Amino acid sequence: METPDVGIPRPLAERLSMAEQYAYLRDRAVPRRTLVTAGAVAAGLLTGCSAAAGTRAPGPAVRPFGRHLAYGGDPRTQLRISWQVPFAVRRPYVRLGPRPDDLGRRVAAELRPLHTPGVPGVRPALEQYYVHAAVDGLAPGTTYYYGVGHDGWEPTAPAHRSAIASFRTAPTRPERFVFTAFGDQGVGRAAQTNDDLMLRQEPAFHLHAGDICYADVNGRGSTSDGYDPGFWDLFLKQNEPVARTVPWMVTTGNHDMEAWYSPDGYGGQLARFSLPETGFDPHGTPGAYTFRYGNAGFVALDANDVSYEIPANLGHSGGRQTAWLDRTLGRLRAEDGVDFVVVFFHHCAYSTSQHASDGGVRREWLPLFAKHRVDLMINGHNHVYERTDAIRDGAVGRAVPVGGSTDPARDGVVYVTAGGGGRDLYAFPAGVRDSYEGHVTRHEAVKTFAWTKDGDRAAETAEWSRVRYTGFSLLKVEVRACASPRLAVSALAQDGRRIDHFEVRHGG
Repeated sequence: METPDVGIPRPLAERLSMAEQYAYLRDRAVPRRTLVTAGAVAAGLLTGCSAAAGTRAPGPAVRPFGRHLAYGGDPRTQLRISWQVPFAVRRPYVRLGPRPDDLGRRVAAELRPLHTPGVPGVRPALEQYYVHAAVDGLAPGTTYYYGVGHDGWEPTAPAHRSAIASFRTAPTRPERFVFTAFGDQGVGRAAQTNDDLMLRQEPAFHLHAGDICYADVNGRGSTSDGYDPGFWDLFLKQNEPVARTVPWMVTTGNHDMEAWYSPDGYGGQLARFSLPETGFDPHGTPGAYTFRYGNAGFVALDANDVSYEIPANLGHSGGRQTAWLDRTLGRLRAEDGVDFVVVFFHHCAYSTSQHASDGGVRREWLPLFAKHRVDLMINGHNHVYERTDAIRDGAVGRAVPVGGSTDPARDGVVYVTAGGGGRDLYAFPAGVRDSYEGHVTRHEAVKTFAWTKDGDRAAETAEWSRVRYTGFSLLKVEVRACASPRLAVSALAQDGRRIDHFEVRHGG
């Protein structure tokens, strides 16, 4: 018989939906008197103090940490400022203004507590507290300075405000801007080094293609997965030096389906991030949304909804996400001033590394990418850098060597796997050589596979694998809106070397 609070027996977990797993666990939750708050961990990490389970930390230890930014639906006028506190606090807020010594505007913030049930003998229950401020009515193309704080964690405790940081809103018509992207980051030296590399590119914002933290180490979307929610405290602390200034636009990977939280394992993401509420279900599927920056439209998708490889949330939207995608891509293509459409999500449509390609992504979404002439596709999931030729109707529409160019309307879509964000690296199939700028090898077909709906691996030969690099890396994209608009796409190794570059332009 299953012991209460130890999790769901694997045979049962495999039959239950994510929501049903959550309900099962909720009814068997560890009593809250046994919990440990994130403050017990965070206070020790950040201040040298410690707090035992269920105790209050001294007022000075209740300091904000883990600041991270995201855009609202309109990056010109809306920003979301988020952070973490180790205990529930009173009246959290943001102060902001045009100069560090002029933070005259105060915006009230929302506290979102997150309770993780304990597993006896494995981990205690944990309380975490995340704070979010929706800052609207900003001026386009303007630098603002801000500090976050609160009025104390109890009536007699002192207030606290963090050090001042800054952000810049999107200009109305930028002639040029840069964004960066990767997936599969986690916590560690390689992840932090990629953050440092990112800052040197001076991006307007960063796209994270999922598998954000790896608190869930197995990534099956099941309560039998190994899970440590305290990893999120480390992740947010690690990334604060960049995320407090550069908006991070994240989406949902398989390791971000944390089955302890409803709905569908996304309650943790809803607590920790404030993302644009422009998707088909912002309160149930936060990783699907859209925003526009300058002459480019961006669409984030939750590929767990269509994945054949890891089916924990397969079909969870009932087709609503795909219908929304069709409408959204059509609207962006018809919108005045939009030259480019960029889509990012986690599971790979085309890759030859460990997880290879997901047949569910191909079946549900590739027809829409072709129909609406998407200009660039960014995925994670495979912990390598790999880039395809332009793919049209499932085959190579145009070879795009290092330094080449492509027109999506004529040639098809280029797919980039940017999974070298910091987590342990993968390899390519045996005998398949890396091929990248400065190390180009003879182009050869690669024996690989794609996942089928019944969970099998269908063998295929990939003529489309053009650039491969086994190493940590990030994607840098320069968007130009001159007389001849173009995307100048580069991939950078952690030491800053360029390992790939190509251009996307219309009529080129």
